[in-house]
Amino acid sequence: MRLNRAHGHFKSIIAMMEDGRGCLELAQQLQAVERAIGNARKAQIHEHIYHCLEHLVQDGAVAAEDAVREFKEITKYV
Repeated sequence: MRLNRAHGHFKSIIAMMEDGRGCLELAQQLQAVERAIGNARKAQIHEHIYHCLEHLVQDGAVAAEDAVREFKEITKYV
């Protein structure tokens, strides 16, 4: 799971802060957490678009207009 990577980096940051590690090292780890969370967010959004919305429309559970509206809404978070 992608969030496990972010969790591991975040735990490292806390330990580094407790150990008084340097700002450069902390900034690098914070960047890694941001990147991991961003990748997890993108993967979740893509999963939703490609699987959930597609299947809902194909199955007739959601009107195409509603799926397009939801697609537009979720792309704000990409």
